[in-house]
Amino acid sequence: MENLTINIDKISGAVSRDTVFLHENDCKRNILSLENKTGAGNDFMGWLNLPSSTTEELLTDIESTSDKLSQKLDIMIVIGIGGSYLGAKSVIEALSGSFDFLKKKKHPQVLFAGQNIGEDYLVELLEVLKDKSFGITVISKSGTTTEPALAFRVLKHALEEKYGKAEAKNRIVAITDKAKGALKQLSDNEGYKTYIIPDDVGGRYSVLTPVGLVPIAVAGFDIRQLIAGAKQMETATGSDVPFENNPASVYAAARNALYKQGKKIEILSNFNPKLQYFAEWWKQLFGESEGKSGKGIFPASTNFTTDLHSMGQYIQDGPRHLFETIISVKSTDNELLIPEDEANLDKLNYLSGKKIDYVNKMAELGTTLAHVDGGVPVIKIEIPKLDEFYLGQLIYFFEKACPISAYMLNINPFDQEGVEAYKSNMFALLEKPGFEEATKLIKTKI
Repeated sequence: MENLTINIDKISGAVSRDTVFLHENDCKRNILSLENKTGAGNDFMGWLNLPSSTTEELLTDIESTSDKLSQKLDIMIVIGIGGSYLGAKSVIEALSGSFDFLKKKKHPQVLFAGQNIGEDYLVELLEVLKDKSFGITVISKSGTTTEPALAFRVLKHALEEKYGKAEAKNRIVAITDKAKGALKQLSDNEGYKTYIIPDDVGGRYSVLTPVGLVPIAVAGFDIRQLIAGAKQMETATGSDVPFENNPASVYAAARNALYKQGKKIEILSNFNPKLQYFAEWWKQLFGESEGKSGKGIFPASTNFTTDLHSMGQYIQDGPRHLFETIISVKSTDNELLIPEDEANLDKLNYLSGKKIDYVNKMAELGTTLAHVDGGVPVIKIEIPKLDEFYLGQLIYFFEKACPISAYMLNINPFDQEGVEAYKSNMFALLEKPGFEEATKLIKTKI
């Protein structure tokens, strides 16, 4: 099987290849600190060997659970926030047909809740579920995170009202801590099917644990191939791989070299609309891992060619404080040729007989050249096709590159203290028990 490839030739206008390669020893040191678990946040490095350590027993068990649910459910609601939903959603969206929601499917339709506090969203979801057979996969280490806890309370109530408690428990899968927390306690009390979130894996690195594998399997996709692709990339990014052959090291080095030249924003672009939510997963991975201590590259994303008619203007002619990383998919699953048209009023007959994807690839190349000419460095990451195996490669590639890159900034990529600020304010405003003094203080600021 082929591997993902990375090309940094188009950043040379801002940073030379030699400059990127000056980071070789730093990258090697950072990979060793990950592998030896000596770096900052070393109690959250369980994701590092997940592909090679995922057991046959776990995969078989998840597949069995998925098969049982597929026989009875029209819809599976996955409840989680941050990494507890973005990883699964990114893979499911990338692998699903664009119009599968209009088709009768063999596997349940996977919908998401608990990723917002939208009252209308939940009411509209409950309306959809009235005439559907549904179940819930709830994902939370603690069981008390506000957004998913609220959604689970509401949807569990609806499930138990519809089916009764005895049958409802057979339609609930809990993915949570192995020993503690409100969701673990409830799961034990009610007898839910339960999977464990490893203690040493944080949410944004959890897509290759049951957090992502269960929803992806329920949606009907091959989790074995996903793990196989990640396993191949685990090998391809190890400390024994020469720097120039290690895509995670080259990517981390290139983006840090660009950062030192004032490129503070990275735009992840794609020319395949199915990768929109993959970019959302990537933004969380890098934003939550690197944005600390007044440092970090701001992660943004665009979907081309759609956004070339909007954001393309800013990228082409705006401030030169950004660089672009393009995810390119070499081949498509389908073939559609452009037909000849006798009238040719749209002046497209010069493309007759060519694939739609040929036009797309020329748009991709033309965009790259235009942006480079406009002073935007472009990194290209290419996968052979969009399937489980290569998505597994892409996921692990970014997971590995992220902490290598963060360590180059002397940042702990595995904590997220900044996320707690809004929660503390929200709890004080809600007058949550235990926040009495905070409530008094925050009311003086309103």
